[in-house]
Amino acid sequence: MVPPALFMPAFIPGLAAVLLFAGFPHCALAQAAGGRLHVVSHVDVIPKFSDDTAKALQAYAVDSRKDAGALRLDVLVEAGRPNHFTLIEVWESRAAYDAHIGKDHTRAFREKLHPWLGSPYDERLNEEVKP
Repeated sequence: MVPPALFMPAFIPGLAAVLLFAGFPHCALAQAAGGRLHVVSHVDVIPKFSDDTAKALQAYAVDSRKDAGALRLDVLVEAGRPNHFTLIEVWESRAAYDAHIGKDHTRAFREKLHPWLGSPYDERLNEEVKP
């Protein structure tokens, strides 16, 4: 019998590398490609804060849509789970997104949201696949 510590399917190291890389969206490679930036954020809050979170997300969306470089911002709630939200944002560029992150309304939103979170704010930066 192979000891569990020595048994590792061949794909595990490659998968680990992919997952590790995916966890660092701010790396130089992600910044190098340029173009539009798609941001998908999962916001899971303590259930008693669902209504407050929905209102805060809607206000954040209204403010953020006015920011330079904002192309799209959708606020979604998971069907059957009113405390699980998803933000889908599209920005003209990484620079536009970075400017948005520095805005007072963005910082105020994140500070307000923080005590309501049931799990860490999960924000993932994505670029379009180029041919």
